[in-house]
Amino acid sequence: MSINSTNTPRWQGYLAAFTVVCCWTGFNIVSRLGGKSVLTPFDVAALRFLVSGLFMVPIFFIFGNQLNKLQLFIIGTVGGFGYALCAYSGFMFAPAAHAGIIINGGIPLATAGIAWIFLKDRPKPLSLLALFLAALGVAVISFHSLQTHSADTPHVIWGDIFFILAALAWSTFGILVRIWNIRPVDAMSGIGVTSLLIYLPIYLLFLPKGIHEASFSTILLQGFYQGIIAALVAGFCYTFATLVLGSGAASLTLAIVPGTSAILAIPFLNEPITLSTGIGVVLVSIGALLGVRAKKPK
Repeated sequence: MSINSTNTPRWQGYLAAFTVVCCWTGFNIVSRLGGKSVLTPFDVAALRFLVSGLFMVPIFFIFGNQLNKLQLFIIGTVGGFGYALCAYSGFMFAPAAHAGIIINGGIPLATAGIAWIFLKDRPKPLSLLALFLAALGVAVISFHSLQTHSADTPHVIWGDIFFILAALAWSTFGILVRIWNIRPVDAMSGIGVTSLLIYLPIYLLFLPKGIHEASFSTILLQGFYQGIIAALVAGFCYTFATLVLGSGAASLTLAIVPGTSAILAIPFLNEPITLSTGIGVVLVSIGALLGVRAKKPK
């Protein structure tokens, strides 16, 4: 099914963008709940790819896939379980607000850096300012984690490092999508099916598990949210919003998620907003807004 951006009402695009904000914010909250539970990062990733993979298998075979086997393996490794394992590992150690700042702020930063180095795509001056602010926001959070490294919070900095690796993995995936001109349906079905076939057997045979100790409600929440909402709904809605509103307006979601994640972490996770977190949220949000402005056509 194709989407005609000129005939589709713009309110549908804004509704899709709002849905993405909810999905990405919820991802940070739900993933942090999983990280604080008996589930291991390997369990959460397995639930994500089991559910999304089963949904994507028929789409993979019905619509076909234009990627070769090597490309499928690479996007499944980098944009699939590579990104997921780094993100879920980070949620074991660091607050949800850190994920909102580092992942959502780090993705455009890492993407611009990779594109600059390997594609010779030099950012415009305003984009450089936006990237500097995003980098500063990430640095504030990381520096604060190092400064507060103590017996009470010994591993927060490791969570931040995993979030940085997750941002690098997703940015690399985005660059590959651009280089290989991958269709959204190929990317989603390729990640789902490849991760299901490669990661699940490794998980079942070799990786540590805590899922047998988890309650049914915990397993159901993580399986539903990670496999359907985060992996499928968010991806479709972001693609739809981009087609209807344009990439600039759709990218505004990056500016909103750090703030909404930090706010919702207070009642749902009992994680208060510290001064460094607040500064990081403001810097990353301003950087994202400037980045969108820099991308607007003259």
